Amino acid sequence: MEEEATVGVGPPGGPQSGLRRRAGRGRRGGGVAGQASWASSVINLVNTIIGAGVLAMPLAISHMGIVLGVCVVLWSGLTAGFGLYLQSRCAQYLDRGSASFFALSQLTYPNAAVVFDAAIAIKCFGVGVSYLIIIGDLMPGVVQGFVGGEPPHEFLGDRQFWVTAFMLIVIPLSYLRRLDSLKYTSIAALVSMAYLVVLVVYHFVQGDTTADRGPVRVIHWAGPIATLSSLPVIVFAFTCHQNMFSILNEIGNNSHFRTTSVVFASIGGAAATYILVAITGYLSFGNSVGGNIVGMYPPGVYATIGRAAIVMLVVFSYPLQCHPCRASVDAVLKWRPQQKPSGNEDSPHRHPLLGPRGNRTPEPMSDIRFSVITTTILILSYIVAMTVSSLEAVLAYVGSTGSTSISFILPGLFYYKISSPDSPTHRGLMKGDDEPADDLSDENDSTDDDSEGSLTRSLTDSGLLLRRTRHWRRTLLRRLSLALVGYGILVMVVCLITNTFFVASH
Repeated sequence: MEEEATVGVGPPGGPQSGLRRRAGRGRRGGGVAGQASWASSVINLVNTIIGAGVLAMPLAISHMGIVLGVCVVLWSGLTAGFGLYLQSRCAQYLDRGSASFFALSQLTYPNAAVVFDAAIAIKCFGVGVSYLIIIGDLMPGVVQGFVGGEPPHEFLGDRQFWVTAFMLIVIPLSYLRRLDSLKYTSIAALVSMAYLVVLVVYHFVQGDTTADRGPVRVIHWAGPIATLSSLPVIVFAFTCHQNMFSILNEIGNNSHFRTTSVVFASIGGAAATYILVAITGYLSFGNSVGGNIVGMYPPGVYATIGRAAIVMLVVFSYPLQCHPCRASVDAVLKWRPQQKPSGNEDSPHRHPLLGPRGNRTPEPMSDIRFSVITTTILILSYIVAMTVSSLEAVLAYVGSTGSTSISFILPGLFYYKISSPDSPTHRGLMKGDDEPADDLSDENDSTDDDSEGSLTRSLTDSGLLLRRTRHWRRTLLRRLSLALVGYGILVMVVCLITNTFFVASH
């Protein structure tokens, strides 16, 4: 369990005692501390971020030009990272190990909780199905590449066979309860991604694609329509917010510095990977680049291994989508409309599914419920992947709404609502910050010793300055969180209009 930080020593009720209470903020009791390491948290979060979409980065850069494209990648990483940071701040208002979109919804917008979780579940389910479709589409080509022609057996070229075969790997991984248990498969997925990056950089250094290279845009762009068509590829490439609360619940040290460094390392690593692949891949083919950079390289062992690496990447990424999908489905099934409380606003009986600490400890999922929901998700995913060969149009709309909500709108709304000075939850958390000032004031009135009085006045002044600084930071953060909500709504509208335009044009 986390130990409470101690600042100074002193008698009970004295000024140092007040500072000690303040130091314990953000490590609330009532939950179970996690055991995941910092490295494990970063690995799982990076694997959630980086998917097969990295292979479309060179095409996105070709539409925007290198300068604008790199700026959009950095801006998208910054806004997504800010959403993750707000999630970590929101988790401070919840019991240790109980953070989730469902728990936050009960504290902020309880009657809209079912809508939020349904959107998350649909989004994660759709992405998981797309991973299975990618496996079915790529594996026949991988087999052809290794055998040098048509597969020796007809079933080896059947996409449905490969979807079924890889479900044998996906199924046991999807039944793991803790995200930390997937750290080794995440490492394998990142190794596959590392190979793809090396492959793209290698061909760029070799210059073996320059014969068919088209012109290169450095500053100029292909126009607003082409740029807007590539905007969702970059903006949603940083979506990993569905697993952030699991990371916060399972990490052993959930201090502000640790959780912020997890966000910085994950977003920074993903942004560096995207920029490296985008620039080197684009410079290799110029404006002739396609939507899958690996598929453009001449047939050979290295390119075939690259396609196999994509398959391994999405196989080990599927459980990372099943994990939040299961949690959201569970929350939807548990949801009941709340009645306006007739008595105390902070009554612990406002919702029958939450614990006694004022709506902060959700009821854990039973083993039977866990198995039934997971099995249902797997069966439905398998059926859809076997019967549908393309989900591009559906995923475009799901991504525009689901990914935008998860990444920008919900983190901003939750933090803005829960951090309001009028919020009962916020007042309860901030109560420890008010106590030191009272303690110091009482101590100052009751002491006659000049040295102790001077020390107390100094501590009082320091406390007031710290409180003003904290109030200014909190006010700025609330305004930025509201701006993130507005940005998310703008991105959603633009992406929906763009998708509608391209669907109509095709």
